[in-house]
Amino acid sequence: MIKLFKVKEKQRELAENANGKTPVKKQSAGELRLHKDISELNLPKSCVISFPNGKDDLMNFEVTIRPDDGYYLGGTFLFSFNVSPIYPHEAPKVKCKTKVYHPNIDLEGNVCLNILREDWKPVLNINTIIYGLFHLFTEPNYEDPLNHDAAAVLRDNPKLFESNVRRAMAGGYVGQTLFPRCL
Repeated sequence: MIKLFKVKEKQRELAENANGKTPVKKQSAGELRLHKDISELNLPKSCVISFPNGKDDLMNFEVTIRPDDGYYLGGTFLFSFNVSPIYPHEAPKVKCKTKVYHPNIDLEGNVCLNILREDWKPVLNINTIIYGLFHLFTEPNYEDPLNHDAAAVLRDNPKLFESNVRRAMAGGYVGQTLFPRCL
C-alpha cells in the first residue's frame, strides 16, 4: 500500500514537471500546525507578530511586545521564534533580542518560561507562548530566575528594582551593564 502511494506521488511530480509547473513543496506536520496556530492568533493589542524572512518562512518569526502595565510599561521588546519541524512535539526556541534588566531573561536573551521547557505539551500553541512572555513583563517572577541579581533586587527591594528597570529602559547602566534604550 505504501509503495502504491509513493508511485502515485512520483507520477504526479513527473506530470507537474512535464507541464512546466514547479513542484509543490510538501509542508511538514510542524509547518501545518504552525500555520493553523498563526491563523488563530488572538493577541493583546500590545503584541505584534512579523515575518522578517517573508511569509514563506513561517518557522522563523518575531514578536514585539509593548507592555501596557507594570514595571516595563512603555518599553518595546523583540523576541525571535525558531520553530522545529517536529512542532508541536517540541517547544519553539525563543530568544529576547532586546537586552533587558529582567529576572527571567538573562543578558544573552535566554528566556526562563516554564512552558518553553519542562511544562511544554503539544496542546499548547504560539498564542499561549506569547501570552506567557507578555505575562513575564506584567508579573516578573523572582522565584525562577535566569538573572539572579535582578531577581534578588526584585525580591528584596521592589522600589530599587523599578528604578533599575527605568534606568535600563532609558538606555543607562545598571551595575556594570549598559542597556540600550527600549522606550
